[in-house]
Formats: sequence, C-alpha cells, structure tokens
Amino acid sequence: MGFDVVIVGAGLSGATLAERFATVQGKRVLVLEKNSSVGGACRDYVDADGILTSACGAHIFHTRDAEVWRYVSGFSPFRPYMHRVLSSVGDALVPMPVNITTVNTLFKTSIQTAEQMRAWREAHISRRDPVLNSRDSALSRVGPELYELLFRGYSTKQWDRDPAELDPSVLGRIPVRDDFEDRYFTDAFQGVPAHGYTHLFERMLDNPLITVCCNVDYFAVREAMDSPQMLIYTGRIDDFFDRGREERLEYRSLRFEMQTLERECFQEAAVVNYPSIEVPFTRIIEFKHMTGQRHVKTTIAREFPTWEGEPFYPVPTKRNHEMYARYEALCGSQKNTRFVGRLATYQYLNMDQAIRKALDLFERIRCEDSRRLYEHQDSFYSHSRLQ
Repeated sequence: MGFDVVIVGAGLSGATLAERFATVQGKRVLVLEKNSSVGGACRDYVDADGILTSACGAHIFHTRDAEVWRYVSGFSPFRPYMHRVLSSVGDALVPMPVNITTVNTLFKTSIQTAEQMRAWREAHISRRDPVLNSRDSALSRVGPELYELLFRGYSTKQWDRDPAELDPSVLGRIPVRDDFEDRYFTDAFQGVPAHGYTHLFERMLDNPLITVCCNVDYFAVREAMDSPQMLIYTGRIDDFFDRGREERLEYRSLRFEMQTLERECFQEAAVVNYPSIEVPFTRIIEFKHMTGQRHVKTTIAREFPTWEGEPFYPVPTKRNHEMYARYEALCGSQKNTRFVGRLATYQYLNMDQAIRKALDLFERIRCEDSRRLYEHQDSFYSHSRLQ
C-alpha cells in the first residue's frame, strides 16, 4: 500500500502529526521509528520488578496552553502531579528553583517576605549588562554564592562546558522565586499519563490509517522507498544533510544507571540534583514519586551526561547556532519535506512546545492543501468555461 505521508520519528512531534494527518485528513501515514517502541525520549516501560520506569529520565507534562492540554488529554487520563526538585548541597537538601527556603537554609537567614527576598538578592547579585552567556544570566539573578553552590557545577557536568561558554537561555530559563513556592513548574496544567507515556503514544497512533515500523533506520531504507507526497523529518538535521561527516552539530546525551532497591522509598522527591563537580552524576530520579505507583521496591536512575548515545539536548553555543543556520538555509530546497521537533530544528523544546509546533505545522500544511485544491478547481472551471 502506498502512503501519503512518511514520518521519521515517533516522538511527540511525529506522533502528533501522524495522528492529525490520519484523523483529520484521512491520509495514509507511515511512521518509521529507530527505537524498539514509540514515544521518543518520553518512552517508558515496566521493569523486571514490575515498576513503571522511564527509559530516558524524568518527564512531567506541564503547559499553560489549554488547547494542547485538551489535545493530549484526549488520549490518556493524566495523574495530577506537581513536580518538586531538591538540590543536595553539603548535608542540606534545598528547593530548586531558588526560593526563600533555599536562601534561609544555605545562609542561615530568616527571610519571610518577597520584599525581603528581593532585597537579599539585590545585595548579593553581580549584575551583568549586557548578559552575554549563562554565567552572566545566573550572576545577574542570584549572585556568585548561589551560582557556585547550585548552578556552575551542575551546568558544567550537563554540558561539558563552563556556563560562560553557553547561551544565556540555558540558565536563564530556570526561574528564581521571591516567595516560598517550591513547585518546579507553575503552569495551570500539570501531570503524567496515568498509564505511562508509551501507552499515551500508542493511543495517539492507534488508527488503521497509520502504520508504525519500529527498529527501522530511515537512512537504511530511504533509497528503496517510493517518494511520498509529504515527508516529515524529526531526527538530527545534520544526519539528513550530511550523514557520515566528521563535523557535526553537538547534541548532549545521558547515560542512566538504573538500580532497584529493596525499600519503598529512596529519597524525598522525584528528582534530587547533585550540583557538586565532585559528584560524577547530575541527579537521581525516583520514578514512583511521579507515577504514584505502590510497590514494596523502588527503582532509581542516576543520570550521567555524556557525548555518546541517543541525542537529547542541542548544545547552545555560537558555533552550533552558526552551523545550524547553514542547515536551515537548505531546508527550503527540500520539496515536500518538513522539519520539526527538537533535533530537526536544533532547539530546546518542552513537551507542550513540541506538540504546539506540530499542531501549528499541521494547520499550515492543511491550509496549503486547501489553497492548492481551490486553485486547481478554479483553473478547471475557468478552462471549462472557455470550452
């Protein structure tokens, strides 16, 4: 059977577009996924001890976009969950992002109001103007002491670079609170799929017009495939244009050291950060906090940033931005091909942003299809009148 649309990648962007093409337009869609299951970096599984475990770290769905929330909630009920992160500093566990409790605990202060917190920060910050990099961003908002305790080591491990070498957005997107708010996200809609992310993706792709092929490398089959009316590509953009070249865009990856323990609970929160450069991993995740699963055992994951393995994070440096711009300029020359998602557009995207961009792309394509159909019909009727 021929396909109208071929989609490379069954992550958030690919699954959303596959579902929309099939459900709304009745198109036949082929989804090619290199992993053994759908879901991209969000995929999860039940481990040998029966504990629902993420394959690639912690994933909490959060958004202020009511339309995106309605869309994703249509495929799975969501378990309400408010994400809280702690950071290990010496013998203390303090809230992250920085809030009043963080400062009171680390500096033995007794701040009680937002006004006092803002005054404390103003007295401790080292303002940078202009803000040229992530170090400048952190110093301008929290000052050198908190920067050294909470940000510098973690960011250096995560990116294998000093924050002074990274775009301001890396540390700029981490909020700083002037109150006691300890939720990591404050969006109106938050939660995790009640039956796991893989189940959510399977529901999105459960349509007789959608064919999903896992364990398939698009580049291994590309030459043998018939050209579809539309190709949606969500993988590495440098793979698409320059597969095999030595000079590559940089994507940071993670290695997960999984451990199942003979105890119900290991730590106080789903995620505990370890910002010290002396600790080789960046954080420990305990999945049961997020899933709400009741089990006599618990599974944790230690995260070790690495350059090897599955690409997760585009590295925001000047060199990478310039290289991506050259690839972006080539995208327009690819007839009937669209590039979407974190890897293909080389930008950090939250889950809701990935879905929003996919939904918006689908609407643009649908409008283009409608315009072409109208122009074709108008041309046909004009020709008929001339006859």
